[in-house]
Amino acid sequence: MTSLFTPLTIRDTQFRNRLWVAPLCQYSVDQQDGVPVDWHLVHLGSFALGGAGLVMTEATAVNPEGRISPQDTGIWNDEQAQAWERIVRFIRSQGAVAGIQLAHAGRKGSTWLEWDERHGTVPASEGGWEPVAPSAVPFPGYATPRSLDTDEIDDIVTDFVAAARRSLDAGFQLLEIHAAHGYLLHEFLSPLSNLREDEYGGPLENRARLLLRIVRAVRAEVGEGVPIFVRFSATDWADDGWEVEQTGTVAGWAKDAGADLFDISSGGLLSGVHIPTGPGYQVPFAERVKDAADADVSAVGLITTPQQANEIVSSGRADAVMMGRQLMREPHFAWRAAHELGATVEYPPQYERARWR
Repeated sequence: MTSLFTPLTIRDTQFRNRLWVAPLCQYSVDQQDGVPVDWHLVHLGSFALGGAGLVMTEATAVNPEGRISPQDTGIWNDEQAQAWERIVRFIRSQGAVAGIQLAHAGRKGSTWLEWDERHGTVPASEGGWEPVAPSAVPFPGYATPRSLDTDEIDDIVTDFVAAARRSLDAGFQLLEIHAAHGYLLHEFLSPLSNLREDEYGGPLENRARLLLRIVRAVRAEVGEGVPIFVRFSATDWADDGWEVEQTGTVAGWAKDAGADLFDISSGGLLSGVHIPTGPGYQVPFAERVKDAADADVSAVGLITTPQQANEIVSSGRADAVMMGRQLMREPHFAWRAAHELGATVEYPPQYERARWR
């Protein structure tokens, strides 16, 4: 058995392999009500059918203002949770673990669809809202957000906890807290977007306070058996910004607070920064966080071949790989990877005739 296809157990959950689906925003909610639709069933279900070990949802908002766009999914009410149930049921029926990424977009909320010709902040007349953030510092080209007061910060912790409970009730087996890509929790972490002078700003301990409160509160809500992941951007790719040493430190604190694995990406806080991309360009960040926090990590970013993915895991630089665009191109990638790496995997009986030989 190759490293990529070696099962992994975290708390009470076993993953059949280390080839996982990264959160992939779809902006496809028809009614702007946060309720997932048939698109999400087919999109996520295809990855489960195709052999991925973990299928993670897109960034799913914990309250209405936490959406990136009006077309994002949510899990702040029971109607949304009930719609997720059938999607989760299918993912699990195919042998994959069903995970949900819980998110709040912060100052990058209320934006137009990725493919819309309009850019910036959606006005209220079109279904938008006033974005919020740790400080009234706008993302370039977006509306200036309103700075959250401490009572509102308390409410956001409560929203994450309620979303975690609804997620478990819908059948999700794993929760990921989104603290990356310039969204709200990353905005609190980075000194470039957090200019607060209270207990949530200034020193690293203060900037990490909200994230750690959420991790502790979610762990208390879901109990000891449920895996909790945290997605970090390891660096802002900017001078005086959030960087990988701070990521490693906060990951260690989050582990102590109850998190199990850290999903390491980068960037997203600022526009116009230079990011030197290339195959596996973010893997060194995952390796550094793994060493600093003494914790499991997943790697993401231009991982496109079975051999590359297997080497990342077999070398010990990461415990799993999260793939996005390559799986969108090839939802059954795991089958080809198993064939090329000499591993044996189960196919749905309806697809057995298509087995790579």
